Amino acid sequence: MSYKIGQGFDAHQLIVSSKPFLLGGVSIDCNFTVEGHSDGDALIHSIVDAILGALNESDIGHHFPSSNPKYKNFSSSEFLLFTKDLLNKKKYSICNIDATIILQKPSISKYRDKIKNNLSKLLEIPVDQVSIKATTTDRLGFIGRGEGIAVLSNILIVEEKA
Repeated sequence: MSYKIGQGFDAHQLIVSSKPFLLGGVSIDCNFTVEGHSDGDALIHSIVDAILGALNESDIGHHFPSSNPKYKNFSSSEFLLFTKDLLNKKKYSICNIDATIILQKPSISKYRDKIKNNLSKLLEIPVDQVSIKATTTDRLGFIGRGEGIAVLSNILIVEEKA
């Protein structure tokens, strides 16, 4: 059996907007959103990068460049589905995902289960294989001032038996 580990990171600026603020494909109720070329879902971007890293398939910017107008306001869930298909083609499956959302506000604790369930559904893996944690920077830096979000994700994948 062959195991591989991947790590992904994403950070975005937060702006005041009525546009949805998405995390893991779930709309978070607040008066700001993420500034980004696609829909700006930093959690999904981080997970996509972790999967691509484990597969040695470059990064999200390689597959979905922000210079391509096709991806303007594109659904990050579609990025994740593309990456899941790549994982399947290479005959790997996900053992677990561990993600940490770094965000001063809003609190995402009431959304955690919904996010986990949505990621589980998109990736077709059991919900207990998806760990979502959140922390703040205790008001330090751009995140602490409420100006941004960052997400760090780790993934373990295993080669499927022949």
